[in-house]
Amino acid sequence: MAHFVKLGIGNKVIQGVVVHNDVATTEQAGIDFLNNLYKTNDVWKQTSYNTKGGVHLLGGTPFRKNFASVGYRYDQTKDAFIPPRPFTSWTLNEETCLWEAPVIKPDDGQNYIWNEETQQWDLNE
Repeated sequence: MAHFVKLGIGNKVIQGVVVHNDVATTEQAGIDFLNNLYKTNDVWKQTSYNTKGGVHLLGGTPFRKNFASVGYRYDQTKDAFIPPRPFTSWTLNEETCLWEAPVIKPDDGQNYIWNEETQQWDLNE
């Protein structure tokens, strides 16, 4: 199955749909099918369900950095989908197109939550 997202104002993802591979033999074929189906001339982009942070989770070829969901933004220059910024202190990793905290999350098996006020990871008890 091929996954497509519809872009709205500011290249923000406003809808996601799945099209059978027999129909979406190419990205353009999928776009044409969707615009025909909905009787529109919307902007659609294909997205890969198995791509996150520029890595294909099944070892295939990564596509547009991240699987897009509603609220993501499409960056034309990077040809990438970028998720919403979770906190103002976080910065975009230009390679993965994912947001990163200013402090690395502890990797000790515990459950942490980001505290924007203190700019640190707190135990989530």
